[in-house]
Amino acid sequence: MNVAIYPGSFDPVTNGHLDIIERSSRLFDRLIVAVLRNPSKKPLFTVEERIEMIKKSVSHIKNVEVDYFSGLLVDFARLKKACIIVKGLRAVSDFEYELQMALMNKKLDEEIETVFIMTNAKYSYLSSSIVKEVASLGGCVKELVPPLVAEKLREKFNK
Repeated sequence: MNVAIYPGSFDPVTNGHLDIIERSSRLFDRLIVAVLRNPSKKPLFTVEERIEMIKKSVSHIKNVEVDYFSGLLVDFARLKKACIIVKGLRAVSDFEYELQMALMNKKLDEEIETVFIMTNAKYSYLSSSIVKEVASLGGCVKELVPPLVAEKLREKFNK
């Protein structure tokens, strides 16, 4: 069984993330969307809120589960018996950082492979940071995120 992990902060999950999740779910027997719990960052949404939004957004995909982790991704991968890490790439600028991370993960555990999936061109500009900024200024994000996430953003920013 090929088990893959798609890690990220997902603060919040965007349609670009969902595109990578849907496409990855067709490539692997099981896909774990792993929400990073990073105490040094100040996310807009709690880990629990992010997990809930992702679960509701991917409930139609049967081989996807959602979990969270902190610490080293390779340790979480071993715990989940995953041998593949999925990373979405929007642009060349993403590749340099993600390549560095993939090589470090390989150094930490040579059994784990990283698979890069190019984003759909219509999401190449999209990031959680941009979504939060637009939402915080009262802009419409309904075509950028699932409806549930758009509603949660409106609640957070009272817009």
